[in-house]
Amino acid sequence: MAESNGAVVFITYIGLIMMISAGAGAILAGIKNRDYSFWIAWTFLFPPSLLVLVVLPKLKGPRPRRPTIADEEKRLDDI
Repeated sequence: MAESNGAVVFITYIGLIMMISAGAGAILAGIKNRDYSFWIAWTFLFPPSLLVLVVLPKLKGPRPRRPTIADEEKRLDDI
């Protein structure tokens, strides 16, 4: 019974670390003018990737945006 309790605590801590990392990644990506949805996903799934975001320089100009589904379909139709 004690082993399963330790596993629950471990999983809970990992989940908290992942959520905190995703929140920090969102804030930091906004500050560094990066695509925040990309960085939220990566910092949630792999929290050490937050260190990569910290090292990256701030982008100048407009924030990069992902193409819409219509843009992607149009590009595929051109191929």
